[in-house]
Amino acid sequence: MNVIELTAIISFAFLGSIGHCIGMCGGFIMTYTMAKVKPTDSKFVQSLYHLSYNLGRVTTYTILGALFGYFGSLWEINPLVRSIMFSLAGILMVVMGLSFAGKLKFLNSIEIPISNYSWFKKMFMYQMNSGNKSSFFVLGMLNGLFPCGLVYTMLVTAATTSSAFYGALVMFIFGIFTIPTLFTFAFVVSLFSGQKFRALMIQLAALTVIIFGIWTIYKAYLQFDFWYNTDKDVQKVEPTKMKCGPAMKCAAGKCGTGKCGSKQ
Repeated sequence: MNVIELTAIISFAFLGSIGHCIGMCGGFIMTYTMAKVKPTDSKFVQSLYHLSYNLGRVTTYTILGALFGYFGSLWEINPLVRSIMFSLAGILMVVMGLSFAGKLKFLNSIEIPISNYSWFKKMFMYQMNSGNKSSFFVLGMLNGLFPCGLVYTMLVTAATTSSAFYGALVMFIFGIFTIPTLFTFAFVVSLFSGQKFRALMIQLAALTVIIFGIWTIYKAYLQFDFWYNTDKDVQKVEPTKMKCGPAMKCAAGKCGTGKCGSKQ
């Protein structure tokens, strides 16, 4: 994960949480707040409840990220396969970005309410009626399963890492940077009630994910170019560890000693 990718994930998480997460998770937060958080509780205790809920969300995201990263690793065969993965991921990100911007209705077809399922309703009601303090954390984990375009986009990113660890890291960072907005929302709803402000945040988030998608497609090109211009035996070595890099031709005299893949 480089600086560009890290910056994109953080920006997408923070801007998207203001523009999109408030609408998706706001009702959930208000429901458990009114049902389980007592007005007589101190602000510190209330903060612990809301923090526990948010950490539950991040835990679910991290587990999903590890699963998708592991799934991506199953296809880690050669640069051509990685190129295909990056291409599909990049195109999907651009489509989702256009959907966030209101240019497409793609997200409407995939954000199917999970609350329609009986098993989710039973678990949700059980935790809502529970007096156990850990119920806030469990509610957060359940909230992390909500169908959400932002989460889908980051899970695609997690899959392209081809690593359970880095997939989990992508989703952990994403989740952490959605906390400030939703944590604050639990206390000060009015700050995020302005439709124009939220619309602006959604547009900025859409632009971020589109740029990130284009960057991912560019990485697909680098992988394809590396596969096309490099011997198969050399492709087994990580491209970033080679002098010539994944995007350079491997003709004699152009890559160190003339053999692409000579290590530094």
